[in-house]
Amino acid sequence: MGIPLLQQYRIGRYVLGKKLRREQRYPLVLMLEPLFQCNLECAGCGKIAYPTDVLRKRLTVEECLAAVDECGAPVVSIPGGEPLIHADMPRIVAGIVARKKFVYLCTNAILLAKRLDEFTPSPYLTFSVHLDGLAARHDASVCRDGIFEKAVTAIRLARRRGFRVSINCTLFQGENADEVAEFLDFVTELGVEGVTISPGYSYERAPRQDVFLGRTQSKQLFREIFKRGRGKRWPLTDSTLFLDFLAGNQTYECTPWSTPTRNVFGWQKPCYLLVTEGYAPTFKHLMEETPWDQYGTGRNPKCDNCMAHCGYEGTAVNDAVRHPLKALAVSIRGPRTDGPLAPELPIRYARDTRSLPLAVVDPPGPAAQPLRRSS
Repeated sequence: MGIPLLQQYRIGRYVLGKKLRREQRYPLVLMLEPLFQCNLECAGCGKIAYPTDVLRKRLTVEECLAAVDECGAPVVSIPGGEPLIHADMPRIVAGIVARKKFVYLCTNAILLAKRLDEFTPSPYLTFSVHLDGLAARHDASVCRDGIFEKAVTAIRLARRRGFRVSINCTLFQGENADEVAEFLDFVTELGVEGVTISPGYSYERAPRQDVFLGRTQSKQLFREIFKRGRGKRWPLTDSTLFLDFLAGNQTYECTPWSTPTRNVFGWQKPCYLLVTEGYAPTFKHLMEETPWDQYGTGRNPKCDNCMAHCGYEGTAVNDAVRHPLKALAVSIRGPRTDGPLAPELPIRYARDTRSLPLAVVDPPGPAAQPLRRSS
């Protein structure tokens, strides 16, 4: 596992306290989006498709820190857009670190080398660099040549300066398990302290909807990847039961409330990925007034294909707390890579696949066209 012992202890203490107080819904990770503007146009993300007036919006330092206090989650992930475009990002990060919250600043690393001197190394700060594979694969994913090499150069610089660095890797259509394993070998040798890996999710605003994996495809791909990881020490930061879920061995309900999102519009319902469900004015309103039972695989057609962290990592953590021996067993042996898949959740709505996005159901025939660089 690539999670520091201090972070494991603090999160474990936090979860245990919530359980002892019999709180059913509580946040684990705050997704804090202080802006949508970005310096890339990735195929699987549509944030920059917002109008110019929205792209110019910023959460202030005070608004960001108020959201951290209001939510109370022990971990704060700062995606975007590209967070390093925000002029006040060092002050935002410093304020969160001062609260002894674990900050994962998600970045494509284009600006990382330029702004690195504005940050101070801390066990509470990790630069989470977006890499979706080795050079050809990653540059195709972000639709621009040369970004992989720029990111790797920035990672090496940050590590030399004493910063914690992790990798955030998303897998899309056309992935090859051997190539993914080679990528994980590479970033392990690069010296990063963690790798978060997940199948691409059908983000509603993404310009291409044919790049996402179906659920069965995802499970089969992760089984093949984990087979190639036997005996290796990849620093995967995902919980062991979440990895087991990715390999198709756990039937989990989504817990979107475990990863609430605060962005320039407010508190997003119900999660980071669904952008048309509305916003709450406060975290309290989000937790108490969102119809949580209407979301998740089998409950909502928009959620059918999702296996993302924001829905299922919280579920896996809760399962580990309830069943520590099961979690320990998976940690020791690793995810199972053969045998039958765990059953899917039942569909609880009137399903009409003709009205769903291309990526929502597993394609019956050949895979969709792989990612290619834009010209």
